[in-house]
Amino acid sequence: MILINGNLAVVKGAIKSGCGFFGGYPITPASSIMEEIAKDGIKLMQMEDEIASINCAIGASLSGKKAMTATSGPGFSLMQEAVGYAHMIEQPLVIVNVQRVGPATGMPTKPSQGDIMQAKYGSHGDYCPLVFYPNSVSELYEYAIKSFNCAEEAEMPVVLLSDAYLANLYETVNLDIDIGIVNRKLEPVGNGARHYTGLSHQRNSPKPQNPRQYKSFIDRIFKKTYVIAKKHADYEYTGKKDSDTLIVAYGCVSRFLSGLKKKYAFFRPIRMWPFLKKELGKIAKNYKKVVVVEMNNGQYRREVERVIRKRLYFFRVLGGEINIPKISRGIRRIKCKATSLYSK
Repeated sequence: MILINGNLAVVKGAIKSGCGFFGGYPITPASSIMEEIAKDGIKLMQMEDEIASINCAIGASLSGKKAMTATSGPGFSLMQEAVGYAHMIEQPLVIVNVQRVGPATGMPTKPSQGDIMQAKYGSHGDYCPLVFYPNSVSELYEYAIKSFNCAEEAEMPVVLLSDAYLANLYETVNLDIDIGIVNRKLEPVGNGARHYTGLSHQRNSPKPQNPRQYKSFIDRIFKKTYVIAKKHADYEYTGKKDSDTLIVAYGCVSRFLSGLKKKYAFFRPIRMWPFLKKELGKIAKNYKKVVVVEMNNGQYRREVERVIRKRLYFFRVLGGEINIPKISRGIRRIKCKATSLYSK
């Protein structure tokens, strides 16, 4: 066992996974990931900005190295074109996003969950990302390893979400947990017959004017993502399951609300995308009231509402601070009627 914070746990997981390259640019609250990488022997390039950092990581992956980059909200926004490119060329990569309050510079030292939809829809076009969001230091270590494994299995970028609270939280972690490591299967640049292009393509040649081929490509990358995602349909269902109320929360917010488990049932998604439609839909049927609490203005709430097909209750947490007593009182006041409740 070792006492470490969330950002260092991500680094330890990357090392365990065999990460061979990190391309990054300093940004609060993710900067210490790059600082720790520099101490631990992984090849590192500090670039001039986030656009360059993700592209050099893609280049390292093309050369045969397991690669990673880490950033926060503003940098994640800059990376989106390269995220789409990595999906198009089907190249493994791990992107860590330590969320802070936004948009723009926002509140650099405050936690947020404002990048939930960006993690899925940030780049243009159709693609199917795999996104995890742990809620503890030990889970950050575990899912750093799983993110690298999934990236290799699916041959695509995987996003690991964190936040400013988890990044700086210290907990004991068992670095000897039993998780197998998936090795690189793709041939590096210069070997094999792979063709790399952002154009619509078949494996070895561009096909920019062939709609049938493009549909086949999209169907294939979605299918392989869902095959991998099915093996990682990870969530936590705890609390007072015979309550009439189900609380949906994730990441740091699920930690803050853990004291309410004595009164209410809890559903915590860990695999954020693809959405846990089947799992949440089955559980939510057992409750009169479903309450979503998140550190944004309702990003995940809209997807939950769409899936469970009934109105739900929502508490937003803005500005990086959460008023737990106020939320607890609000939940107690909820009546079973078809309305959404926004905290003010």
